[in-house]
This record gives sequence, structure tokens and C-alpha cells, in this order.
Amino acid sequence: MSVVAEEQILVVPTSLFRELGYFQGFSREIDRYWPQLVTGNHVEYRARGEMEEDPSFKQLIPYALFRWTDAGGTVHLFEYQRGSGQGERRLHAKRSVGVGGHISSVDAEAGTSDDVYREGMRRELDEEVIIDTPYTETVVGLINDDETPVGRVHLGMVHLCDVQQPNVRPREADILDARFTPVAEILTRLDQFETWSSIAVRALFG
Repeated sequence: MSVVAEEQILVVPTSLFRELGYFQGFSREIDRYWPQLVTGNHVEYRARGEMEEDPSFKQLIPYALFRWTDAGGTVHLFEYQRGSGQGERRLHAKRSVGVGGHISSVDAEAGTSDDVYREGMRRELDEEVIIDTPYTETVVGLINDDETPVGRVHLGMVHLCDVQQPNVRPREADILDARFTPVAEILTRLDQFETWSSIAVRALFG
């Protein structure tokens, strides 16, 4: 009988996050959190199933937003609806502006801890979307949301990707109804979006 090993994902103790400075919502203080959370000695891998129900650890999640500014200066964001095949069942049918996912122990072959995170982020983006345009990427903040069951066990590392052209499309079948939409329109219907998207859009564009 074959046994499939459970996925091991990158986590940090919630106590470390609290020591560095607890916040609810969005923080732009990258330098306060990034070095210890991404490259510190407290980074470890634990079984995903266990971690999904254990708020004493935070799963580090790259959360990439794709921004396109048209010739007239109107800012758009890539948005989509999560299908039932997307990994986090508690987010199914919600709309999102964030692309990304868990960093897995399989990404550890990259070398240093920081490389592991970046490798995991690249893998997640490559699995979920096709990016047919040059772009620049910047870490712009973190998301913590302890007001939802999903949020209590995750910590979002928010990356803003500025694309030259709106040529981002789904690779995963469960990324549905994907398109670039003016931010002004997205702000009028944030009630359709998962909590992290609402937090990020309000903080960065509200």
C-alpha cells in the first residue's frame, strides 16, 4: 500500500508575529517583519492539514496583485472568481485580486530561506496564471486578519506587480471570470471579494 506524504508548508510561530508587532488589517512596515518572517531562524515546515486548524502558527502566503495603467492613466487590477478546485475551500466562489499560495518544502531546494520563499512564489504564480508581458514586482505590505477562521492561520505578504500590458490570464481551470478591471469599479463592490482582497484594495487604492 502506498502512502502519499502530506504537504509540508512554510510557517512561523504566531508568537513571533506578535513580538514583532501585532496588527489587524494591513501594514506597510516591510522592514519590521520581512527579515525575521521570511529569513529568520523561526521559519519551519509543518503538515498543512494540521496548520489549517492551528492558530499558534501563521502560514506565510505570497499574495500578488497585478496592476495595469492604461494610456489614459486609469489604474486596473487583475481580478477573478475562485472555483471549487482552488486549495482553500473556505474561499470558494469569492472574487479575488490576489494570486499566490503556500510555500512548500519542495521549494527548499532553492537554497537560502529567502530563495525558498521567492522560489515558492514563482512556482505559485507559474501554476496559477500565464504572464505574457514584462512586469516589475515590489513587496508593498502585509495582511493579517484574525477576524476570520482563514485569516487566523495565515499571514499575507503582499506583492504589487506592475504589468506593461494587460496580458495575464488563468492557467488553472479554477480561476474563473478573470479580467483587468478599473480599481474605481472594484472599490464599489468589495463585498463580493475575499477579505484579504478587500483589505489590500482599501489600503493601497482606497
